[in-house]
Amino acid sequence: MSDILNHIEENPKETKRLIGIEYEQLQKLIQNAEQLHHEKQALLESKKVRIITGGGGRKPKLSIKKQIILTLVYLRHMTTFQLLGIQFGVSESTANDTFNYWLPLLRELLPSSLIEQVKKKNLTIK
Repeated sequence: MSDILNHIEENPKETKRLIGIEYEQLQKLIQNAEQLHHEKQALLESKKVRIITGGGGRKPKLSIKKQIILTLVYLRHMTTFQLLGIQFGVSESTANDTFNYWLPLLRELLPSSLIEQVKKKNLTIK
């Protein structure tokens, strides 16, 4: 299994080729996305009515950083979720769920022009 995050950290100059943004931009994006993720999770928790104490359940297979990298790799390369799952060591459905969770959060953080460029690229390929 290839570990894209480790490769990026060992070779920061290749970040732009792999995911489309510079290493410094990636670090800021990850920091802002983690903060937004924690805020959204806290908001969801505050609205829940719990009978059982929180903290149980299955832990995520991918760290938050890896989930963000998975989403960015998909946006950059438009690969299949099956291949993403193989690359990141998760199932196809987990890769799909991860992407669909992080896309709206990244839309809040990234300029819409970047997301629209990806959509246009996708439309011209088909």
